[in-house]
Amino acid sequence: MEELEKIADEIEQELASTLDREIQTERIGELVMEKLRKVDEVSYVRFASVYRQFKDINTFMMELNKLLTEDKG
Repeated sequence: MEELEKIADEIEQELASTLDREIQTERIGELVMEKLRKVDEVSYVRFASVYRQFKDINTFMMELNKLLTEDKG
């Protein structure tokens, strides 16, 4: 749980430093996915599956393949 709190703090600091009055929810979601991916790939995939609302197995597999391809490169 400590790692999740650290991620939340990092995201909060990053967003606060922009001085934007409004932050798009899409930006927050992308930051969460970016941070989760570095810490725990399973948590990343679980969050991405809900956040991106995968409609079928093909879109889910595309995301998994993207994750695997980027990890190798």
